[in-house]
Formats: sequence, C-alpha cells, structure tokens
Amino acid sequence: MTQARTKFACLIGFGEAGSTFARAGSWGPRAAAFDIAPPRRAVMEELGVTPCASAEEALTGASLVLSLVTADQALEVARTCAALISPDALFCDMNSVAPGTKRAAAEAFAAAGKRYVDVAIMAPVNPARLGVPLNISGPDAAEAKDLLTGMGFAKTRIVGDTIGRASAIKLVRSVMVKGLEALTAEMMLAAHAEGVAEDVLASLDASEKTITWPERADYNLDRMMIHGRRRSAEMAEAAAMLRDLGIDPLMTQGTVARHQDIGELGLNPPPAGYAAKLDAITASPKNHPNSNKGES
Repeated sequence: MTQARTKFACLIGFGEAGSTFARAGSWGPRAAAFDIAPPRRAVMEELGVTPCASAEEALTGASLVLSLVTADQALEVARTCAALISPDALFCDMNSVAPGTKRAAAEAFAAAGKRYVDVAIMAPVNPARLGVPLNISGPDAAEAKDLLTGMGFAKTRIVGDTIGRASAIKLVRSVMVKGLEALTAEMMLAAHAEGVAEDVLASLDASEKTITWPERADYNLDRMMIHGRRRSAEMAEAAAMLRDLGIDPLMTQGTVARHQDIGELGLNPPPAGYAAKLDAITASPKNHPNSNKGES
C-alpha cells in the first residue's frame, strides 16, 4: 500500500525534460517522480524530488501530473495513469505524439471520469528550460495553464478547448522543422562524398543571411546525433497524423528513417564542426560500403 502524501506535482518520466524542469524550478519536495530507468532515481534525489517505486506511488496526492515519457510509451502510460490518478487532478500529456494518439488517451480518462490536457512543448527544453513555449488545449486548458504557471512555466498559451489541437500545431510544424534537418543530413552526406560541401554551403549561404549554412548544417546534424531516436519517434507520430488526414507521408517517413539512422549511431556528444560530424557518420560501421546493410 502506498503512503498518503500531499504534494503538488507528479512527473511520470524523469529524463532530460523532467529533470531540466525540476532543476530550473527548484521544485524539490513539491514534486514526486517515477521513471522506469533506475539511474534516474539518483537525479531525483540530487534535486530533492521524491523518488517513487511506481506510478501509483508517484500519483498519490498530486494535483498536477506531467507525463514526459518516450512517444512510443505515451499512450500506454496515459491509460495506466487514467486508472490511478485522482479525479481532482489534471493529467498534462506533454509528449510529442499524434493528435489521434492524444485523443485516444483522453478517451481512457473520460471513461474513468478523470481529466486530461493536451500540452505540446514547442521548442527544445534546453536552454529554454521553464521558458520553453507550451501550447495547451482541452476542456481544462485554463486550469492547466494556471497550474503550470504556478510551477514556473513562463510561456504558456491556450490554443483551444479540443484535445489534439496543441499536438496538431506542434507536429504539423515538425513536418517542416525535422524534415529540414533530415534533408540537411542527406544533402551534406552527398556533398561530403563528392567533396563539394564548402561550395554547396556557399551557394546556399548567398541567399540566407540570418544564419549561415555552415552553422545551420552543423546545428541540424548536432540535433540529430543527440536526439535522433526521440525525434524519429515523434516524426512517426507525425506520419500517423498525415495518414489520418488521408495524406501519404512520403517525405515525413523518410525523415523518420534518417533521424533514426543517425540517432542510432550513438555519436553523443557529437564532434565539433559539420565536417567532423560527417566523418563520424560515414566512418560508422553501419554506413561502411562493405557492411551487411540491406542483407537479410
């Protein structure tokens, strides 16, 4: 039996996002957390957040729940929490999943007489931390906004009262943002192989002055090396959204594969500079011409 506890927030998932938020807000004992990865307990203890052995224990006594898990686990986690959360609490699903996935999660909460809010994190959590923009939608969006603001989030915005709207804005945007990153990788790998990277970047740079193309290429490759697998999962949800809309996700599905391929290379921390990053990618056994890639 779990011990009753009075606290404000519960975090389900304590990876980069959860630990960054807790650290930036100095949440300490105001929050409890559960994560399936045992090493995350040490981070919880470091930050003064109450570590819990189960989701049920973490949810006990919480008035605000932040779900910050991987995209492929988001729906299962939501359905589990729907049976455990207090009817007075708000479950904020902050995961990067398709609008349809969030609507399916919300159905589980409605069936249990519980409350669910769609929250989309609209930028990288670092370095923005609690200044990261949050889009919020659902019938309880106004209350969620007040609670999130009370936890220190500085840029919260209600985008509607329909579950899925916040996530739709994020994922439609991601089709472009992550797609550009994946196209950057494809372009740079080809340019690197032909030995024309500097000329290609210079030709693009001639029409782009807010950020130079060498800087853009380096940044995009950096993001994919560090976050490729997570972003691949997010873009798989974006592809699901497009299919739900009757749109064949030809480019988006390629983005899924490109982010996954680069993320799985394990090049984290990435080397400095786009040339070194490209050398590291092409030197990987997975990309070696004599590898067994493609063989059954």
